[in-house]
Amino acid sequence: QVSPGLRTPRLPVWLCSLSGRHSVLFGTDSQLLSDWKAERIFHLYFYSGQQEQTQTAHLTIDTHSHHWEEAQREGPCSSGRRRPALEMAIRTKWAGATVSWNGTDPFF
Repeated sequence: QVSPGLRTPRLPVWLCSLSGRHSVLFGTDSQLLSDWKAERIFHLYFYSGQQEQTQTAHLTIDTHSHHWEEAQREGPCSSGRRRPALEMAIRTKWAGATVSWNGTDPFF
């Protein structure tokens, strides 16, 4: 029998398989599970367990930003439309969201 805590988590947790590697994306705000208003700007954490990741990545997700705001933040040497697989996975839940890596170099 599955524990009720596993069927209805108290905090948002997603298990991910990105580029053939397993990882976890999680939040520490339980409001993300029950209040759609909490999905405006919120924080998620990503951990892959891979040797090259020395600390959990802290991401800020903004679901109400505009595509032209994101374009202004990109530098002249940016890779254009290419995004890390993790950002694309986040956008399957929150279409059009911008993801700030808060100083961490994007990976995956």
